[in-house]
Amino acid sequence: MGGRGNVEYVSSFVLSMALPESQFGFPAVLARAADATPAVCSEDENDVIQLFDEYRSRLLRYVLSIGLTAAHGEEIVQDVFLALFRHLRLGRPKDNLRGWIFRVAHNLALKTRMSEQTRPDRAEFDETLAAAQVDPQPTPEQQFASGQRQQRLMAAVRALPERDQYCLHLRAEGLRYREIAEILEMSLGAVSISLSRSLARLERADRG
Repeated sequence: MGGRGNVEYVSSFVLSMALPESQFGFPAVLARAADATPAVCSEDENDVIQLFDEYRSRLLRYVLSIGLTAAHGEEIVQDVFLALFRHLRLGRPKDNLRGWIFRVAHNLALKTRMSEQTRPDRAEFDETLAAAQVDPQPTPEQQFASGQRQQRLMAAVRALPERDQYCLHLRAEGLRYREIAEILEMSLGAVSISLSRSLARLERADRG
């Protein structure tokens, strides 16, 4: 199995991960923003709403992969888009807002995790991934083989250095190398090496 195939396979069950039902609608974010700003710019509001609809699930998946609870994850997602709204209201650049919101989410997630003073607990995250099925109607034999393969790959992912895990999850969410480099404050070369190293380990794990 080639490196590209491994990225696609990892992406398939990372992206199929069941997310908790959101308890926080976007109107709550805008309400908080309205309290902080004298007037709401409809253009900025529309931009933020579109980004929220497109990236809320992706951001939450990424935050959960860092080891936060669903409640903390939802709060961080709200804070990210509140910060984005303020960013736009101040007339700041709109260049690569996708990278901007992932970078803010990453930093907030690390800060929250550090404040909890615990190591990442990925039990809930991993159990959900293990339960995800790539084939919607697999045979029992396929289920067994797929489950074993997922367990091998996820064990390999968990064994990666933390920054390599971040790179892999961000790549699975479709971010480009340059965006990953900006989010994690790494060079492009370091991102490339990280992903190459991670995929090599996944290939070895996939061969059993």
